[in-house]
Amino acid sequence: MASLIDLDAGALADGYRARRFDPVDVVGALDARIAEWEPHIHALYAYDPAAARADAKASAARWSAGAPLSALDGVPVSLKELIATRGVPTPVGTAATVLKPEDHDAPPAARMREAGAIIFAKTTVPDYGMLSSGLSSFHPLARNPWNLATNPGGSSAGAAAAAAAGYGPLHVGTDIGGSVRLPAAWCGLVGFKPTLGRIPIDPYYTGRCAGPMTRTVDDAARMMAVLSKPDPRDATSLPPEDIDWMSAIDGVHGLRVGVMMDAGCGMTLDGEIDAAVRAAAESFASAGATLVSIGPVLDRPILDGIDQYWRARAWAEIGALPEERQARVLPYILRWAETGAGVTGADAVSGFGGTFELRRRCAAAFADVDLILSPTTPNLAFPAEYASPLDDPALPFEHIAFTLPWNMGEQPAVSIHCGFSSAGTPIGLQIVTPRFADRQAIELARWYEARRGPITTWPTPPAGAV
Repeated sequence: MASLIDLDAGALADGYRARRFDPVDVVGALDARIAEWEPHIHALYAYDPAAARADAKASAARWSAGAPLSALDGVPVSLKELIATRGVPTPVGTAATVLKPEDHDAPPAARMREAGAIIFAKTTVPDYGMLSSGLSSFHPLARNPWNLATNPGGSSAGAAAAAAAGYGPLHVGTDIGGSVRLPAAWCGLVGFKPTLGRIPIDPYYTGRCAGPMTRTVDDAARMMAVLSKPDPRDATSLPPEDIDWMSAIDGVHGLRVGVMMDAGCGMTLDGEIDAAVRAAAESFASAGATLVSIGPVLDRPILDGIDQYWRARAWAEIGALPEERQARVLPYILRWAETGAGVTGADAVSGFGGTFELRRRCAAAFADVDLILSPTTPNLAFPAEYASPLDDPALPFEHIAFTLPWNMGEQPAVSIHCGFSSAGTPIGLQIVTPRFADRQAIELARWYEARRGPITTWPTPPAGAV
């Protein structure tokens, strides 16, 4: 039987408004769901049920008085551990961090709190957020609810696991190379990386975005209406814009749809993913769109150059740690970062320079098409204990070749479920639109979701002891 906690944010608001139930009831259902799942998937950090119940009571009073703060008032939301929340330390996934409570909310946390959403927990991440994995030296190993032997992906690992397990409808991740979209693909979710600056974030960095991770496109859209509000702390943020995030399109007739099935480098595309994404593209064609095969924007020299730059950047931080703290870093991350010690300044500048060439190519890719479809990931879900799909620090980014370009190019990109493998694990379709066309990306994802139909069978908690 479906629980209150399985309702989307719109249905929760409708129930609150009609007084069929209230946020206290929903938080009670959330607590029960977490008790069933959390010993198996380890999605949460700083889970505070007492504070969630207090916030729920306050929200219930506002709804009873007819004065909710927003349509998300009383709706549970989790925030990725990397997003600062006042009073809670931010370990950035590693045991090497000296824990100190934050004295402020980062922009996504502030917007959710202002909207009255109930921040019930943070969600787990790998060391420094630098893995597409649930493996961390600080947090317990996060697992994928669809198959506990597999990885939820990362770095928004706990967020993806929490959403797939039904810890409420709303979850916020961050993405600098695919960290919202990759785990969304492996966990059957909608993961939206907006145009850089659409959602203010702090700290900000080249390509770094916050984004919704939800079971439905509508819930991602509802979050965008809140998360995209301005915040002066992000010097890269876009001017405020009044966007109707719930708008719909009648169809895709007449659109030119680029289909990118070759990432240009990285892992070989799995055959089942290839088939599922091509079938999704055909749904656009059958509705009157024109499919146009397009080549990759990424290549091996650019990917290796960015990897080299990130290694040098990571070592600048990790190499400065005292020896006893370095020893606490996840060995995979330490081995990867240590090679940054040998990167010269000229090599680091050259590697970072590849981001600008990639930006040029990403913009040019839309010269003759209105949107681009691709796989989100080249590979299916991988073993839970792996630090990355290949589990090799010498080859850490072979799986991000479809996602990384759009961080550097700043285009909005959505990962949405498009099928299951023969083993029953989810597959993601990536929909990319031109820079600033965030509403179009959401509209196209909503259109495809309606054609695909809802996911009707989400994972259920395993029976018996852990």
